[in-house]
Amino acid sequence: MRLTVGQALVRFLAAQWSERDGEEQRFFPGCFGIFGHGNVAGIGQALLEYGEEMPYYMARNEQAMVHTASGFARMNDRLSTFACTTSIGPGATNMVTGAALATINRLPVLLLPGDIFAGRVANPVLQELEDAWSYDASVNDCFKPVSKYWDRINRPEQLPSALMAAMRVLTDPVETGAVTLSLPQDVQAEAYDWPEELFARRVWRIPRPLPEARDLDDACAVLRSAERPLIVAGGGVIYSGATDALRTFAERTGIPVAETQAGKGALPWDHPSAVGAIGATGSTAANALARDADVVVGIGTRYSDFTTASHSLFAHPDVRFVNVNVARADAFKLGGLTVVADAREALTALDAALAGWTVPDAHRDDARDLTARWNAVVDGAYGFDNGALPAQSQVIGIVNEESGPRDVVVCAAGSMPGDLHRLWRTRDRKGYHVEYGYSCMGYEIAGGLGVKMADPSREVYVMVGDGSYLMMAQELTTAVAEGIKLVVVLVQNHGYASIGNLSESVGADRFGTRHRVRVPGAGLDGEPIPVDLAANAASLGADVLRATGADEFRAALRKAAASPRTTVVHVETDPLAPAPGSDAWWDVPVAETSRRAATRDARARYDDAKKAQRRYL
Repeated sequence: MRLTVGQALVRFLAAQWSERDGEEQRFFPGCFGIFGHGNVAGIGQALLEYGEEMPYYMARNEQAMVHTASGFARMNDRLSTFACTTSIGPGATNMVTGAALATINRLPVLLLPGDIFAGRVANPVLQELEDAWSYDASVNDCFKPVSKYWDRINRPEQLPSALMAAMRVLTDPVETGAVTLSLPQDVQAEAYDWPEELFARRVWRIPRPLPEARDLDDACAVLRSAERPLIVAGGGVIYSGATDALRTFAERTGIPVAETQAGKGALPWDHPSAVGAIGATGSTAANALARDADVVVGIGTRYSDFTTASHSLFAHPDVRFVNVNVARADAFKLGGLTVVADAREALTALDAALAGWTVPDAHRDDARDLTARWNAVVDGAYGFDNGALPAQSQVIGIVNEESGPRDVVVCAAGSMPGDLHRLWRTRDRKGYHVEYGYSCMGYEIAGGLGVKMADPSREVYVMVGDGSYLMMAQELTTAVAEGIKLVVVLVQNHGYASIGNLSESVGADRFGTRHRVRVPGAGLDGEPIPVDLAANAASLGADVLRATGADEFRAALRKAAASPRTTVVHVETDPLAPAPGSDAWWDVPVAETSRRAATRDARARYDDAKKAQRRYL
């Protein structure tokens, strides 16, 4: 079958399917792209010619389209994703941040950047790096450290093996992440005689590895000896579809369940076993139980520093870890006993093997009492009246109360992810979507677009601060163009609230975190910059509602939910309004010497907190 490399690539991608538990779905339901001289005649022409097999979606920013693919993949439990194509040069390098986000969050995305001429007839070509050390180097080499598989297709006959390797990685729960195939622009347009079987329908089975019997026996022995065990549910619980198995296991054994950012929604917030978020952005209930836990069962978590409070949270002198994870690299962390297996299969096996064993009644009572006290704190934060400008916690509470049980909240960076992790009351396993592996400003709207494309039956509430909105709002236009409805809650607090709080805590006095006009001789301490983000959103094609207080915000939110169009609800909040804390620590080094008293005091607090930090070996 004689096709160009671009045509063969598109036809191959259109024939790929995934399957788990007998359910099949297309692995690539479409391709995002922004065209330039590096891909328009190759992949661009192929997408035009074979659009019925591989639908094309126009994005407005190359980084954003990777975020959209990541949001789509996460919402689909990593069983489906989008391909993303760009031209060479800045179009390609714009995707590098998106690639890092996907890889760090273990989300499959396929990146297809154009590249320089393989034939080198007229180099340097437009946007070529022209490295004197090697003419084979290009800016696409930047993708190597942030990709789980990287290849450059310099000859047509290299394509089949590269495509098969790409699919192997994308469909492997252990290895998945960004996959990059760099495509020289002359090779994309080159014709070749391909074997027809390359384009046959191919189904990639997503495995569910079973736990080793001896590992299971060891884990059960550790749990039977526990007096105050705690489960830490991570994103692997969600991706595995293990929420029902977790609920059954927790109900029968009585082990309380805390949740990471990626694992939030593993249990409904009001389930008797749920004790809330854990770690630096966690609840006081989960963190109190973590400090006293003698056995910690990590399920599908990579134990980030936020989850472990920078290795200061699990304070029991003899604490032991049992780690259930499909990836051995995560299972062995914190010196834990490893159970390398699919989360659902491992929980089912543990429940059967521990039949008859439960935690002491006193532990159940403690977990219940701590959680009740924390829920009262959340009630207070939702109802906190700060006067003219609502507090961010009140805004979150209103969105939580007005959204439906299956609706999805989307967020990424700034102060809101921490507040959401602590305060959001999740009712559905897919109702909470906060990107916190990379904590990437600008993910919110693009990621929300991917969430909505993955499940149009759900209302999607994108919560974004002004700092993150200014990073990347262009995909509002994509949502409008595609008729994809989002509700975007745009919180204006005139600065970087999260880093402002952090700056103050390290004695840096919120330096460089306020959006202010420069005053000669006084720095950026003037009046707020007179930007109108609501008008900006309207200029991108979205409907816009302005709210000046809590009551107006609730009414605007209801109107946005009822609308069929993407609607931005703009609300100004008080950046200094208090929010509940977690009673946990995060290791951010403080200057060891300073002329400022605030910095010296912060360093003293830091040195004291470091004493609780441990190496779990």
